[in-house]
Amino acid sequence: MEYKFPDLPYAFDALEPYIDRMTMEIHYTKHHKAYFDKFTAGIKDTDLDGQPLETIFKDISKLPALIRNNGGGLYNHSLFWEILSPNGKGEAIGQLGNAINQAFGSLDSFKAKFGDAAANRFGSGWAWLLVDNQGKLTVSSSPNQDNPLMDIAEIPGKPILGLDVWEHAYYLKYQNRRPDYINAFWNVVNWEKANEIYETIIG
Repeated sequence: MEYKFPDLPYAFDALEPYIDRMTMEIHYTKHHKAYFDKFTAGIKDTDLDGQPLETIFKDISKLPALIRNNGGGLYNHSLFWEILSPNGKGEAIGQLGNAINQAFGSLDSFKAKFGDAAANRFGSGWAWLLVDNQGKLTVSSSPNQDNPLMDIAEIPGKPILGLDVWEHAYYLKYQNRRPDYINAFWNVVNWEKANEIYETIIG
């Protein structure tokens, strides 16, 4: 396969006022693009070149930090842009909505658990909603650019939603108020896409 830097599916200012234009532009064109460039340069002319990221992540513990950090950054951000939408603010739908209610009791209970994972992740990292390797819907967080697909994940599985809690994702607008950024996230979640990802995972 050939790696391609993904297009952003909306304008830089489309998620305002929840995520501001300048943050989106810098986040996408500088941070995400740098992960892409460093990852593709790092695997060029190696056995990893052309392998799906999911395959590379299965043995990430055996690979250099450059591959882990930048491959994770490429994957995580590509998913992040997909599960955001200017038409958010809705409720979890379809099979995912039902699964969230069964696993967490209610959407509000899930949001609280997910929010805790995001707020309490020390330093930089991500919060995740994922299907773990036992098929259970659960919440986790990971440091840096790690994710649940990696063989070093505390709770391995397949991610559905990810929230970037690196400071570059929110500091221009929210400064040190990470909880405010987390709460704003729920206004721009693309639940339709999240449900599509979930249905693909469970088959």
